[in-house]
Amino acid sequence: MIYDWDDKPELNITPLVDVMLVLLAILMVIAPNIIYEENIKLPQGSVTQQLSKIPPVHITIDKELTLKVNGETYLLNNFIENFYKKSSSFDIKAAVLISADKSLEYGIVMSVLAAVKQAGFSEVSLATNG
Repeated sequence: MIYDWDDKPELNITPLVDVMLVLLAILMVIAPNIIYEENIKLPQGSVTQQLSKIPPVHITIDKELTLKVNGETYLLNNFIENFYKKSSSFDIKAAVLISADKSLEYGIVMSVLAAVKQAGFSEVSLATNG
């Protein structure tokens, strides 16, 4: 057998590329599902100062124009003055939730909203059924 020393071997890289593409596809499918979680120990906070939860103020307006503030009944005609006097017993940082009947006019609900804002409450929201 005569060997030709000038003959250079050719490398066939097609199987190598096929294997690498399959591995790349597997990595692309699995990578988004990998969840890395590191357990850390957090320092202890101060136990002496507790956060106090401020109870919200619920205002309900029915279709007969009767207002209830946390269960106390008021008439719409004198609500602004009475709520301004009553607001001193509430925390001014408390959230106010206004629930009104769907059949009421827009102006009535906005006058109640204005009275609440005038009393100094800043977190006022209107309740919906959805």
